[in-house]
Amino acid sequence: MPVRSVAIVTGASQGIGRATAIRLARDFAAVVLASRQENELHKTAEALKSAGGEASICALDLREPRSAQVLVECTLDRFGRIDALLNIAAAVPQIDLFEMTDEQWEDGEALKLHGARRLTIHAWEALKAANGAVVFISGSAALDPKPGFAAVATINAAIIALAKAFAEQGIKDGVQVNSVVPGPVMTGRRRSFMDRWAPAHGMSVESALKEFPEKAGIARYGEPEEIAGLMAYLVSNEARWLTGASIRMDGGEIKGI
Repeated sequence: MPVRSVAIVTGASQGIGRATAIRLARDFAAVVLASRQENELHKTAEALKSAGGEASICALDLREPRSAQVLVECTLDRFGRIDALLNIAAAVPQIDLFEMTDEQWEDGEALKLHGARRLTIHAWEALKAANGAVVFISGSAALDPKPGFAAVATINAAIIALAKAFAEQGIKDGVQVNSVVPGPVMTGRRRSFMDRWAPAHGMSVESALKEFPEKAGIARYGEPEEIAGLMAYLVSNEARWLTGASIRMDGGEIKGI
C-alpha cells in the first residue's frame, strides 16, 4: 500500500545503520531495514516502532548480485515508492596491505562498494519519480590511508568517487546524492576490533580505548546517533541544494584542509 515517504537503510542491524533507521522514524512514514542479520533487524524494527515509525524487514546479503533487485522490488511491492536510500552496510577487513589476500579484497568490495552501487542503480527510477535522495557512507581512512587498513582506505575513497558520479547524473534526474565520511565511531564492530587488537599489542582493552582518541588527536569517539543525525539532515528538505558533497564528521581527526 503506498505511503507518504519511504526510506531504505542498509546495514540496519547494528551501529550507524541501526541508529540511522531509528532516527528516520521521525521523518519518514516507513523505513525498510536491510541486513544479513535477521534477528538483529527485528530489534531495530522494535526500536523504530517505539519511536513512532513503521518498519519493514528485508534480510538479505547485498554482496549477492540479485539482492539489490530483490530489496527494491520488495520495497515497491509493499510501499509503492522510494524517497531515500542510505547505503550504510559495510564489512571491510582491517588487514595489513601485505597480508590481505585477493579473496579478502574482493569480499570487502562486494558489500560496501558493489552492493551499494547495484542497489542505487536498481532504485534509481523510483528515486527519480520521488525526487529522492541517496547517501553513501565512506570513512576518514579514505583521507589518510595507512598500510594497516589499506582496503578500508581504498574502498572508502572509491565510495566518495562513486557518490560524486551518481550525483552528477542526479542533477539531471532530480536525485540528490552525497557521501558521509565518519571518523572513529564507537560501534559494536569497533569494540570487537579493540577486543582483538589490544591483547595482540600487549594492552588492556580499556587502555587501548583511552589511548586511541589521544593518538588520533580527538577528544572522544563519535556516537552512532551523531552520524545518524547527519544522515537524516542529508535526506531532509532543508538539504535539497546540497548534492555531490562529501561531508566529514570526525571530531577533528583529519587535520588537513
